[in-house]
Amino acid sequence: MDPFFIVETPLDFEKASSSLEAAVTSHGFGLLGIHDLGQTLRSRGMAFKEQCRIYEVCNPRQADRVLNIQMRLNMALPCRISVYTEGNHTQIGMIRPEGMLLALSTDAELKSIATEVECTMIEIIQTASKAARTS
Repeated sequence: MDPFFIVETPLDFEKASSSLEAAVTSHGFGLLGIHDLGQTLRSRGMAFKEQCRIYEVCNPRQADRVLNIQMRLNMALPCRISVYTEGNHTQIGMIRPEGMLLALSTDAELKSIATEVECTMIEIIQTASKAARTS
């Protein structure tokens, strides 16, 4: 299975970013931080031409469950969803949580949690993409 889940959207970068932010909260996740990687690189003199924002998202209930099973998995949290451009295309994507957690632990309960989180994050990305098409 592809370790990435990426959807191309017809929305421009700013609209895709707004759409993602709305989808995150409407699916019960919190938005912990936004890193504008493109802006950071350009502010440091890099000739980075693309746009890239990384959204740190978390479902507190799921994070609590993960940490109560294996505290060291705090290093894999929070989950991240990116909005970025590549050429003239805007993408919304993530590294699949299930594959990432399974690479770090074989605990069956963690697999179940990771599967739930991944399904919701796919819904978040798809919702953001659908909103993009109707905007």
